[in-house]
Amino acid sequence: GINAEYGKQWYQRRVRGGVSIGEDGPSQMALEDIAAFRAIPNLVYFYPSDAVSTVRAVELAANYPCMTFIRTSRPETTVIYGNDETFEIGKAKIVKSSADDKVLVIGCGITLESAMDAYGTLAAEGVQIRVMDPFTIKPLDCEAVVRNARECGGRVITVEDHYPEGGLGEAVAGALSSADFITKHKMLAVRDIPRSGPPAVLLDMFGISASKVVDAVRDMTK
Repeated sequence: GINAEYGKQWYQRRVRGGVSIGEDGPSQMALEDIAAFRAIPNLVYFYPSDAVSTVRAVELAANYPCMTFIRTSRPETTVIYGNDETFEIGKAKIVKSSADDKVLVIGCGITLESAMDAYGTLAAEGVQIRVMDPFTIKPLDCEAVVRNARECGGRVITVEDHYPEGGLGEAVAGALSSADFITKHKMLAVRDIPRSGPPAVLLDMFGISASKVVDAVRDMTK
């Protein structure tokens, strides 16, 4: 609180975030950190989704005058971005899109991987979704959330390796509250106290795997 009030530079990075850390078990699975840090004034919360965006997050954090927090995923993730990709605080990236997208799916870290895998499965069925990487949860790119939600018919799914309270889903819900059109928003999040196990098994067990995203899209578009 003192650091935020007086504008002190402070940096923290977490590599054990969510059920995706697997066998380390629930004592190591931070599932409430987004909620806690979103409440701190002036703090920037980075949630990069691949190696390139992680490097950019560290660069931006090092040059930010106040508090920053970087949450990274422990499992290996696909490299999405080229080395020349630029990133900004508060600016989201659209990683998959078409002119006929039915649902906007927003994921970050390991759940962006879930969203992208779901994109491939659904595309094979003829269903197009738009996939957004927010990069920073605080500040969230609210303008991009609302604009892309509108272009997808107001249908939005958020998927996060975090409890639903105070996380990505509630941040997106806050952004959608300013929309001047009807929205339908489904939040996929960890809703029970987790357990130890293989990461892929836990992602599916707690409802945030690619197959759960596919099910949510099918349900929303039927």
